[in-house]
Amino acid sequence: MSVEAAAVAPTTSVPVASSQHGRRSLLHGPVLPVLMGLALPTIGVLVAQTIVGIAETYYVSKLGTDALVGVSVVFPVWMLMTMISAGGLGNGVASAVARALGAGRDRDAEDQVLHAIVLATVMGSIFMLAVWGFGHRLFAELGAQGRALDQARAYSFWLFLSAIPIWIVNLCSAALRGAGNVRVPALVSLAGVVVLVGLSPLLIFGFGAFPGLGIAGAGVAVTAFYSGAAVILVRYLRRAGGAVRLCLRPLRWPLFRDTLSVGLMASISAAQLNLSVILVTSLAGTFGTATLAGYGIGARLDYLFIPVLFGLGSAVLTLVGTAIGAGDVARAKEVARTGTLIGAGFTGAAGVVVTLFPGLWLQIFTHDPQVLAAGSTYLQVVGPFYVATGATFILGFVSQGAKRPGWTTFAGTVRLAVVTLGGWAAVSLWHAGFSGLSAVVAAGQVVAAAISIYVVVRGVIWKA
Repeated sequence: MSVEAAAVAPTTSVPVASSQHGRRSLLHGPVLPVLMGLALPTIGVLVAQTIVGIAETYYVSKLGTDALVGVSVVFPVWMLMTMISAGGLGNGVASAVARALGAGRDRDAEDQVLHAIVLATVMGSIFMLAVWGFGHRLFAELGAQGRALDQARAYSFWLFLSAIPIWIVNLCSAALRGAGNVRVPALVSLAGVVVLVGLSPLLIFGFGAFPGLGIAGAGVAVTAFYSGAAVILVRYLRRAGGAVRLCLRPLRWPLFRDTLSVGLMASISAAQLNLSVILVTSLAGTFGTATLAGYGIGARLDYLFIPVLFGLGSAVLTLVGTAIGAGDVARAKEVARTGTLIGAGFTGAAGVVVTLFPGLWLQIFTHDPQVLAAGSTYLQVVGPFYVATGATFILGFVSQGAKRPGWTTFAGTVRLAVVTLGGWAAVSLWHAGFSGLSAVVAAGQVVAAAISIYVVVRGVIWKA
């Protein structure tokens, strides 16, 4: 019997009652209230974490330009790991748990927690050892030299000491989200916001008789928080009486396969998103420093959409996965429609505002006329199509919940190809200028959205 169809009797009465109550709410509650109830705590946490990132950058900037460069070259690697753990394999864990609970396979849902911790340990070790062994070469290629490279190495050593704990936190949080429990991950993350905002400056600059650690202090603060958070979450899951808990039972390959079949595709999607930004950044640089700065400021708005879209998408994934597990395709489609309309409406409204008034965003960062001109060009060309960005992002989560991530990953691949090949042609062959490059970015968004919408409307991804 396959892992999709196997039904194993739960082990205790308390988790059964709790999981049945949660399943009824996820399967039969009004879609919009349930969706927003799951989404809003996650959105709030991610917005708070974004603020913490800005605060840490501010603290490090006080150490000088070399420290700021050191953090800047480490940041893309850290973001790649974070996006793969939270939004890649993390989505695979959440999808597997949601589908298992929807199908009444409570024991499979429980066992996914231990499997998630094993995956977290393996993946965290890989990232940690890779950065410790080869990170300095990558940081040098990204432009860090001399003291800036030393700063990057010191920061990355202590930062990636937290690799295993952050993977455990993200995958355990994903398991809880898949079961509809967003409260506990939100509380742990909000505690982290408080801890890091206070702890980082103390470790960086010192306090009283305690000397500051410099840039290493920023990495130590992150490692200290995630190590504590991992212990708290594991202890909670060991004692939990809800739909999922940590049980020490033999590992089963079908459960790993159930997570990886979604998680690997979701990880590819996350990597594609980062790669497309890196490629456009390199092409924008051919037009000069002012254009590069203008694009950088404009594109930063794209990243600010992620906390809202990820929080909403996580809720959509949970509801779609639970419905698919229960064989209720009609409800899965209703959730997909509602979530996509909200996501596309949010990014579309923001796009209209920055298209008409680009200075509202750009002048937060600069008043240089050349930078403002380049940033305005980007936002006025791409802004009207932000609605496509929101739709594509949410439909990716829909496909992951339905265990059909291949098509939306293909849509991301097409977007990357359009941006890469079209951007190169626009700049090198057609001499279309920065406005032409911006138009190619917009075209990539529209094509990806069209493919994603088509496979959902045509029913390609739906399977009970």
